Amino acid sequence: MDELIVLYEDNHIIVTVKPQNIPSQGDSTGDLSQLDIVKNYIKTAANKVGNAFVGLVHRLDRPTGGVMVFAKTSKAAARLSQQIRDGELEKRYLAVVAGRPKEPRGRLVNALLKDETANIVKIVPPATDGAKRAELDYVVLESSGKLSLVDIKLITGRSHQARAQMAGLNCPIYADQKYGAAEGKGGNLALWAYSLKFEHPTTKQAMVFKVFPPETTPWQGFAVSKYVNVVKPE
Repeated sequence: MDELIVLYEDNHIIVTVKPQNIPSQGDSTGDLSQLDIVKNYIKTAANKVGNAFVGLVHRLDRPTGGVMVFAKTSKAAARLSQQIRDGELEKRYLAVVAGRPKEPRGRLVNALLKDETANIVKIVPPATDGAKRAELDYVVLESSGKLSLVDIKLITGRSHQARAQMAGLNCPIYADQKYGAAEGKGGNLALWAYSLKFEHPTTKQAMVFKVFPPETTPWQGFAVSKYVNVVKPE
């Protein structure tokens, strides 16, 4: 496990980069989670005895990597959670998908129902019992061969939302065999939380953090730096 990547930290919040293929929080696998890693980091940095408080206010699916914010106080956790409920915390993703959506940009609104046993989400009729409304905006940034680079802004935060909704356009995310992808078998899911925007819970300052996806296939086939628009670290 690589050392924790910290983008920003103060007394109230800590912003980190979650690697792909680790859970955001503990689950039935018992694998080390990003929440565990952040807690251990804070405990060590502060030389604390016992558990350090870290509030998990949002999640990324296990195979998805990218930027996450954690709260270091209960007040910060409550205020960040309220921003999420109010739709004021903006999450943007880059995805490499199969083919190219018919429309270069659009808003997808679907009803999603999760099959807990199979751990898969299905698009269902809106009146389906237990279904949840899912909404996102997408923009096709560029296409190369059989793949396209897409910017996705989540309006809601449903489990597997981007994966299920892009598959619903017949454009499953690269390496996402669970949702029908033929490209990238055995590779990492090409879905990356590259941008997070929110209001600092105490200073009220606008905070924006952006991180590049891995410089690996299939990301290398696109001019990612043109769209992420930050200075790459050395």
